[in-house]
Amino acid sequence: MLRPPDTMKDDWIDADACTLSRALDERRIGAEALMQCFLERIDAVNDRLNAIVSRRPADQLLAEAAARDRAWAAGKPRRGWLDGLPMAIKDLSTTAGLTTTFGSPLFADHVPHADNLMVSRLRAAGAIFIGKTNTPEFGLGSQTYNRVFGATGSAYDSRLTAGGSSGGAAAALAARMVPIADGSDMMGSLRNPAAYNNVFGLRPSPGRVPALPVPDVFSPSLGTEGPMARSAADLAALLATQAGPDARAPLSIREDPAGLAAPLSGDIEGRRIAWLGDWDGYYPLEAGVLEVGERALARLSEAGCEIQPCTPRFDPDRLWQAWCVLRQILVAGKFEMLYRDPEKRAALKPEAVWEIDAGLGRTAIEGHHAQVTRSAWFAELNRLFDEYDAIALPSAQVFAFDRNRCWPDRIAGRAMDTYHRWMEIVIPGSLSAGPTLALPAGFDDRGRSMGIQLLGCQRGERGLLEIAAGYEGVAADVLGRRPAL
Repeated sequence: MLRPPDTMKDDWIDADACTLSRALDERRIGAEALMQCFLERIDAVNDRLNAIVSRRPADQLLAEAAARDRAWAAGKPRRGWLDGLPMAIKDLSTTAGLTTTFGSPLFADHVPHADNLMVSRLRAAGAIFIGKTNTPEFGLGSQTYNRVFGATGSAYDSRLTAGGSSGGAAAALAARMVPIADGSDMMGSLRNPAAYNNVFGLRPSPGRVPALPVPDVFSPSLGTEGPMARSAADLAALLATQAGPDARAPLSIREDPAGLAAPLSGDIEGRRIAWLGDWDGYYPLEAGVLEVGERALARLSEAGCEIQPCTPRFDPDRLWQAWCVLRQILVAGKFEMLYRDPEKRAALKPEAVWEIDAGLGRTAIEGHHAQVTRSAWFAELNRLFDEYDAIALPSAQVFAFDRNRCWPDRIAGRAMDTYHRWMEIVIPGSLSAGPTLALPAGFDDRGRSMGIQLLGCQRGERGLLEIAAGYEGVAADVLGRRPAL
């Protein structure tokens, strides 16, 4: 194995995934040497963060990487742009041969025999799976802790939460333990952790990344898988790999995903962005959240965007009520069988039991009215998108908090009446039919990172990716701020 000098190892782990892919293409580094760099980084910092779990043995990973080097030396082409790059798959995604716990003690020893669709696409593109990334139990809550592996800390302060449910993915990415990461998002799970770890996340339009296998392919899910990255180009490239139609997913978007990875110009002159802020005081926010977000908007203005304050013609509490109904019905339907078994129910965390309890008590007419609300919100968003290219909100209502705390029960003096009320600000994006981009906004005076989320029109991923690329040109100091691990 050609080992890079120690002075170059930081350069390799700091590089974005597209840069590393080109380096492998040009044989400036081999897959085995690259794997060694990342494994050494994991050994150095993962104990503090607890981001990567169910890690495969180093000798297996190095042998797999060395086999890629031999194949390329023999003239075989790379399988795809991810070939030879290390990745760790979120522990909610079933991965063949890798322990997949869903953060639950009920599945602590679960080893799937097959990949889900998204994972199979990453594997086909050549990614080498080094393990899984930590997640809260069944992805419930934006604080990554569970009784299988414990809590995950932010890359910028390991005493604080990494967010969730893609907290392990965001922390591993920010800490340079992996060059790129997958995640998923129902209630901000690609957005809160991106904010707490100063990385990009993208919740795609429903159907852009089909979810398979699932028992009900005709019900559009509230959640979706998507990419996380440290650059706009990486975000676009991974989304293109994850995305694409599948005949088994009737609601998947019938578009060739290759266009998503086309080069980004970063020219965002004249793009109009509506700033909702705290929606006229409806959302309680920790002091400093708005200010960090507004500094990011000022940078976008410097790049040529027009920023305007905006208040939708919609009652945000109506969104909250509809969200609770739809989420509770979905969670109850998914985990009812575990709940019905007294022994398994005792192993569920209280928040899961609460969701299932509530969902089993909902009626069909409540579900119908919630979908009507969602449809009305879609109509209001369409009105706004006639005037604006994106709609901006903070990515979270509080900065990262103590990782030993389950969830914030009060924000700015207001009590939170559920375990997830503190995440309410992500619901406008979750109930839209379009993508939502998490953009790293900067840091407060205590060094805690925050982000803004940009809502795009239906199937408007490319527009948001262009904004991300334009932002890179004016935010190098924010995006280049490396965790002091």
